[in-house]
Amino acid sequence: MSLPPLILLVGPTAVGKTEIAIQLAERLNGEIVSADSRLFYRGMDIGTAKPTREEQARVPHHLIDVANPDETWSLAQFQQEARRIIAKIHARGRLPFLVGGTGQYVRAVTQGWSPPEVQPDARLRDELEKLEEARGPNWLHDRLASLDPEAAAKIDARNVRRTIRALEVILSTGRKFSEQRGQTDSPYHLITIGLTRPRQELYARVDARIEGMFAAGFVDEVRGLLEKGYSPDLPSMTGIGYRECVGVVKGQLTEDAAKVQIRRATRAFVRRQANWFKPTDESIQWFLVKDDTVEEIFKFVHKRIDF
Repeated sequence: MSLPPLILLVGPTAVGKTEIAIQLAERLNGEIVSADSRLFYRGMDIGTAKPTREEQARVPHHLIDVANPDETWSLAQFQQEARRIIAKIHARGRLPFLVGGTGQYVRAVTQGWSPPEVQPDARLRDELEKLEEARGPNWLHDRLASLDPEAAAKIDARNVRRTIRALEVILSTGRKFSEQRGQTDSPYHLITIGLTRPRQELYARVDARIEGMFAAGFVDEVRGLLEKGYSPDLPSMTGIGYRECVGVVKGQLTEDAAKVQIRRATRAFVRRQANWFKPTDESIQWFLVKDDTVEEIFKFVHKRIDF
């Protein structure tokens, strides 16, 4: 029995995934499933570069605005929900597109990852949080890097929650976090499309996006979230851009200083994304983004799926 098709569209932040995915879905009778964990949260639109209402109206989008900023979606929860939605898209006779840059979320769906079966240990987590407070920013991440360099390379040093989870698994089991993800064969006929641009062009697009976010009211968006009672210490509020805008709202940073920090953090994030999706990965068909890229990808996909 042939496997159901799934188009996976990956690439670094600001490469142009949103518009290209929409154009392809329009031409291929598709629906888009977001694999970007930043897009889960309601009210966090500008700082996540969330597809606009107009863009979402062009083709159906899924797993956007599914949680409040103080709610947590686990990897297992995302995996289950994404596969349920993909099955429904197939049942409608349409083509699912899994789109995003959060590598572990993509792999969980496409490669059948199962997260390590270690129950949360509140006492251990509390001890780790106290160590981070006592010894300074990035101490936990440095500790993770010494125990499991592969896991550390794929976790943002500022993402304390994920860093603590990785350490929790390592300290509870005595085994590396990176070695504990179960994996099965993909349940899909997977066609993986990678988008790329020259690094300096990508950085220029990142810079322009950041400027656009501030012009669109990024600081006001963050101020509104704080006024609604969402803590600046929430995982959702400590993502790139949100932490810095909290600093602006509190008078700890100027907007210009915040922009500098966001640019630096985003460039580091782009480099980390390359650890998940490498140009040398033969399972990915890479396309340099240019004027005729959508047409090139359309032809590539059309040859590999029976319509």
